[in-house]
Amino acid sequence: MGGLSIWHWIIVLVVVLLVFGTKRLRNAGKDLGEAVKGFKEGMRDPDKPAGQLGSERQAESQDESERDRAQH
Repeated sequence: MGGLSIWHWIIVLVVVLLVFGTKRLRNAGKDLGEAVKGFKEGMRDPDKPAGQLGSERQAESQDESERDRAQH
């Protein structure tokens, strides 16, 4: 009685999708992935200042967001 069954998790997932929407969750996942990549990159190359690590992908993400806006 103390554990959560699969049905509880399905209901929680449906509620989260209804509250936040798929687009907002997709963007949050994308941002989280980019943060993890930046962290890993920073761990590999400690000589680069922190401000320069994300600037390479920042232009790419801006282009992608402009394409997403143009599609909708």
